[in-house]
Amino acid sequence: MIKMLTSDSELLIHILFVIVITIIIASVFNGVANRYIKKSSRSKHLDPTSFLFAKKFIIALIYIIGISLAMIKIPAMKTIGHSLLAGAGILSLVAGLASQQALSNIMSGFLIVLFKPFRINDRITFNGTYTGTVEEINLRQVVLRDNENNRIIVPNSVISSQVIVNSNLTDSNVCKIIQVGIGYNSDIGKALKIMEEEIKNHPLHLDNRSEQDKLSNVPEVISRVVSLDNSSVSLKAWAYANSTSNGFILYCDVLRSIKERFDKEGIEIPYNYQNIIIKKDN
Repeated sequence: MIKMLTSDSELLIHILFVIVITIIIASVFNGVANRYIKKSSRSKHLDPTSFLFAKKFIIALIYIIGISLAMIKIPAMKTIGHSLLAGAGILSLVAGLASQQALSNIMSGFLIVLFKPFRINDRITFNGTYTGTVEEINLRQVVLRDNENNRIIVPNSVISSQVIVNSNLTDSNVCKIIQVGIGYNSDIGKALKIMEEEIKNHPLHLDNRSEQDKLSNVPEVISRVVSLDNSSVSLKAWAYANSTSNGFILYCDVLRSIKERFDKEGIEIPYNYQNIIIKKDN
């Protein structure tokens, strides 16, 4: 009888100890979480909703584990206690999978910042569908502003796995190809020199050489013979401008000036001749 009372007393003390420890752990966590949420919510860009949800979820998990550990010691409730622990394990697994996704977003955010496929204020298109200006890159997501001033929220792990078109990474300089055919009896060297001079003398022409190219004496304008056609020798020169519109103006003006210089210097630009035969009826 005394042994049974002693066993019951130990069981009761154990249950009370588990319950008290559970309440203390839950209370301490609740206090720490409340202070963190209060401190973090001072930022105008931070929504405390997710933090409150996580706090309640973890507190519930603590109580479930504590009650389960207490019930396991009671023979009549041992099965229920194991079931509750199994349920807590499933919840922990769900939380682990959720945190895995969160860690994936965080890691993707670091990679975006490190390798810089795009920056703040860059205009990008991803997945061939969504286009907008990058407003924010944080640990979880990228925020885009589209043409209608809507905000597109994209998780970092999603956008980092998509094909991205960044309009701001392109070079605004354009290359216009000037191609002209001259007669086989014309001076090829003289014609190439005229093309180079007319391009260099145009006010919209841009010297696109790097410093290394200049040190290596790479010509400012490059021209080449590109083909020997049936009735002409095809010459090509490359001209650069700082924008598409200026490149079009440069192209049109240089074609005209080359034609005028060729006429003046006696460089023939061949064109097709047609012989028309008129038959008279007898």
